[in-house]
Amino acid sequence: MAVTTGHGNPKWTREEVILALELYLECRPRIPSASDPRVKALSETLRAFPHHSAAARKASFRNADGVAFKLQNLRQVDTGLGLGNISQTDRSVWEELGSSQNRVKELAALIRAGLDTLNEVRESQAEYEAFAEGRVVTETHLRRERRPELRTRLIELRKKKDRFVCEICGKKPDVLDDILAESIYEAHHVIPLAIGDERSTRVSDMALLCACCHRLIHKAIAHQKRWISIPEARKLIYGYE
Repeated sequence: MAVTTGHGNPKWTREEVILALELYLECRPRIPSASDPRVKALSETLRAFPHHSAAARKASFRNADGVAFKLQNLRQVDTGLGLGNISQTDRSVWEELGSSQNRVKELAALIRAGLDTLNEVRESQAEYEAFAEGRVVTETHLRRERRPELRTRLIELRKKKDRFVCEICGKKPDVLDDILAESIYEAHHVIPLAIGDERSTRVSDMALLCACCHRLIHKAIAHQKRWISIPEARKLIYGYE
């Protein structure tokens, strides 16, 4: 019987249970042990989930024993045999998908593709050089800028004021479709990092920049090891105020 030392770990999400269900349906009626390469591979996949980044540092988080335990849970839902302590998520996923192995495979493939995309995003974020304040503060700054609700409100405000352009280079949307046009622009936090951490971010703290100028101003801040304002960036990058 699998033994898990994962007490205190976060509850399994629907996506995680779907990945476990995929393995269960492939293996039943035999349940693989924690030493099975397929169980170990699933454990590695689950530990890469971004939702539980702090918990994933614990050796007990979604380890092979925990994965084998979850397979026993699914067996209990399916047959009435195996381990108890079944979660509502286990039951609901089984009721929805237990008889649809092909659909489970499709969803599992989508989940894995999503994880790959998230890892690519993390890698692209790593391309930004750390500001003088350090990488942790830099990453906090990047997360603040990527808040979707702030960017949406910023774009709406700039459209209302007929200022839907990059505030550094002046680039206007060069595509007709509104959704595609909006994808050109990103939000940049204009308040120096030390000040910005003292209060909640407001739309008035953000500048609308094209992706190119946004990367350039971040590079300039990291290279010069000091904060650079939008007017200064305009002069530094393009030679005009």
